[in-house]
Amino acid sequence: MRMLKAAPIAIVVGAVVFIWLLGSSNPVTPAGYVGYVTQGAIFGQTRFYTLQTGPISPGRTWLLSVANVSVTPYTYHEDFVGPTSVLSRDNLKISFSVHLVWKIRPDRVKEFVEKYSTLSDDRHPDRIVLTAYNNFLKEPLRTYARDEIQRLNGLEIKDRITPVGEAISKRVLELTKDTPFQVTSVVVGNIQYPDEVANAVATKMAATQVLERKQTEIAIEDYDPSPHLAEITAPLLAINSADDFVNPPELPMMRELITRVPKGRFVLLPITDQTRGHGTHSLPAIWGGELAALLAGLK
Repeated sequence: MRMLKAAPIAIVVGAVVFIWLLGSSNPVTPAGYVGYVTQGAIFGQTRFYTLQTGPISPGRTWLLSVANVSVTPYTYHEDFVGPTSVLSRDNLKISFSVHLVWKIRPDRVKEFVEKYSTLSDDRHPDRIVLTAYNNFLKEPLRTYARDEIQRLNGLEIKDRITPVGEAISKRVLELTKDTPFQVTSVVVGNIQYPDEVANAVATKMAATQVLERKQTEIAIEDYDPSPHLAEITAPLLAINSADDFVNPPELPMMRELITRVPKGRFVLLPITDQTRGHGTHSLPAIWGGELAALLAGLK
């Protein structure tokens, strides 16, 4: 009889345990995340339960679920290319990118979820962050970037990348000042001009380099150091090889001008099977003795 009476009790206890295990959970929040924990109800609405900072789990509790929100930095990129390129002040079509580094303030995750995003299952925690970014930051960031590029002439932009980034950052920080969004960096980069402009700039730069080289060559040709040779007070040793075709010994300048240097000396190496024309300057075994003598005299 006792066994018969105990049977219904065991069935009830088993059913209660089964229902408890079925309806309860122990939601886990990993390191680097803050969990927004909610508690459901058989009748009525799901309600906020608590925040938990990972790594943690609250223990098995009735009808709990968690949306984990990363509080580590995110880097998002906004590209302005093709049809989204921006016209500069002088109507050049500019392609560029803006890179935003930001994170969610850990102490304001509840506000972040409830005001700026929507809950997502804990298998895709980044969806919460992406939704909030799209809702709150994306379009203002793009607007600020367009505004700053449109203030400048096209060819000024590459030289003003840092100030442009700072101007965008200032506006973004003002936007997010009293929000859960903590912006740490705004960088503008990958500035691209239309092909015809880029080619014209490259051609102009090449022409400028040719002109500068010619001007340098002319300046070298016209330069005459001889009036200042007497001002050299340090010991000076000039060495040349008799088979040097670049500076042939038949040119009289070295022999004549070295006499104007108070401590100057000129050595002309004779042609041997070891000399290599102008390349002799790279063979210290041939002229090293002369250098050693000069250094010894400095002691």
